[in-house]
Amino acid sequence: MKTGRLNSFWKIVIVISTAIGIFLSVNMLFYLELFGINPIQNAYLIFLLSCFLPIAFIIFPAKKTHLSVKWYDILFFAITMIITFYIGLNGERIITEGWDWTAPIIPTIFSILLWALLLEALRRTGGLVLSAICLVISLYPLIASNIPIGFLQGQSYDFLTLARNHIMSSNSVFGIAYTTIGNLLLGFLVFGVVITRTGGGDFFFNLALSLFGRTRGGSAKVAVVGSAFFGMLSGSAVSNAVTIGAMTIPAMKKTGYKPHYAAAIEATASTGGTITPPIMGSAAFIMASFIGVPYYQIALAAAVPAFLYYWGLYIQIDGYAAKNKLKGMPKSEIPSFWKTLKEGWYYIFAILIMIFFLAVLNSEGQAPYYASAVLLIIAMIKKQTRMNKQQFLDMFVEMGKVLTDIVVIIAGVGFIVGALSATGVSFSFSRELVAAAGDNTFLILIGGALTCFILGMGMTVSAVYVFLAIIMAPALVAVGVDPIAAHLYVVYWATVSYITPPVALAAFATASIAGASPMKTAFQSVQLGSVKFIIPFFMIYNPAILIGRGDPMDTVISIILAIIGISVIAFALEGYLLGAGELKAVERIFLFILGLFMFVPLWYFPVTGIVLSFIFFFYKKKASNTFIDSDKGQEV
Repeated sequence: MKTGRLNSFWKIVIVISTAIGIFLSVNMLFYLELFGINPIQNAYLIFLLSCFLPIAFIIFPAKKTHLSVKWYDILFFAITMIITFYIGLNGERIITEGWDWTAPIIPTIFSILLWALLLEALRRTGGLVLSAICLVISLYPLIASNIPIGFLQGQSYDFLTLARNHIMSSNSVFGIAYTTIGNLLLGFLVFGVVITRTGGGDFFFNLALSLFGRTRGGSAKVAVVGSAFFGMLSGSAVSNAVTIGAMTIPAMKKTGYKPHYAAAIEATASTGGTITPPIMGSAAFIMASFIGVPYYQIALAAAVPAFLYYWGLYIQIDGYAAKNKLKGMPKSEIPSFWKTLKEGWYYIFAILIMIFFLAVLNSEGQAPYYASAVLLIIAMIKKQTRMNKQQFLDMFVEMGKVLTDIVVIIAGVGFIVGALSATGVSFSFSRELVAAAGDNTFLILIGGALTCFILGMGMTVSAVYVFLAIIMAPALVAVGVDPIAAHLYVVYWATVSYITPPVALAAFATASIAGASPMKTAFQSVQLGSVKFIIPFFMIYNPAILIGRGDPMDTVISIILAIIGISVIAFALEGYLLGAGELKAVERIFLFILGLFMFVPLWYFPVTGIVLSFIFFFYKKKASNTFIDSDKGQEV
């Protein structure tokens, strides 16, 4: 049997390789030492790469037009397997004999070959732009000492030493970002696949449908809430947009939303998945390793900003529905809330188990595996969700694709970290950035935002984050910014490109589903997702909004002000004030400015903003009522 690029044989190879990779992870994280297998840390990480890098050449074609596995794919697969297995077997010698600096001829040659193979795999998974950037920066140490620009100068290396350092040191490919995969992230990605393959995506979508389907413009609200649920599990903006969008976009068009607006809603909602706990994509896990804090602290801190993002989107689509007099979905299409909850309660139970292990037992690496096991057991007991042999194999094939994609991308981005760290440029760059900005936090923030956005057009969120976490975030921390706020700032701006022209991958994906103009959809997405441009600055100037990063009372006040501010801004963006009617251009600008007042960390600005907002609301409401009464011919 052959479906698409992979025939039955290659599917079995992927399943076996994936199963071995997961076994290594479980064996290491649970300290099982099954079958006497107990590799040291660097060997474990290398063996993990040997499970997923070779199958990258089987899963991802050299060209999109290649519909079958080519002979050179098989050759790359075999060579990569041999090299990684050999290096893994010599993990202890790498450390004791210092192979990252001087090594025998065979591991040196293997280092060069693996360097090239990893870049090719990176081109297939992350795209040509990302691969080219990693290639150029990985070669940078060859000429670092000859660069005429002061803060870009650093220590140079000869080619062979550089190759060994990239592959066999703990600073480059197998540095902190890749270590996070082996010690933390792998299990969460497995959990994401398990929960969606066992029907979790449908459950959360139906739950959102039962809660919001009958409300005004209900189909759009279902898209927002459903995409938030699905996105926080998958952590992928584009796959979220395509998967959920196939269900929500036709429903939104059917209930009166214009095609480009419906596509923009789904793109904006799906992009929020990359910033929404508990999974948030891979960047949050790497962030925990960079900062040196438990992952649950990152997830807790990110919760309120993610809520504000979706709240701003929700207010806008509700205003659009009110302005255009859109109704909810037919009752016949709405599932029962209690029936939905009864049939899928165990998905919520599995997430609660994971949260318990994360926050209470502090077992970060083990938590998703416990949750996955519970979910699989319950799913196999229930007749409706029980998987047959083929479905079970397909689940492992999907795991293989997901894990291979992230392993290759993070390993490839390790070249950037290794090159900048080895030359010392990562430290001098952030130091010079602070000096150039004159300790002006705002200038550094603007520079960081532009850099994140530009890089985000050609790189994945995790790749952008890893790059800027070593050059931009330290500069922010150096001028007194809260470390978690600084790193979340980078993540937020790295995700903006998913909905912002000229690239806007999520918007373009949903536009194709809706049959709408891609650029029109993208610009509409920018309006709906404008909150994402504001929240990062608020996190920097008022870190109390991040739960656990300030005094509890300050956090409560900050959250209340933020909700009010985002609501006012959302009304201005949509041009409709609930209960008071449509807004003129001048009124929208005025309200927008008042909304920004809520985020200024000087008490008289928020107070002024609240007072003027309420005065404006009552004035507008009275004017609206006067207009209605006059229209009826009544004396007012």
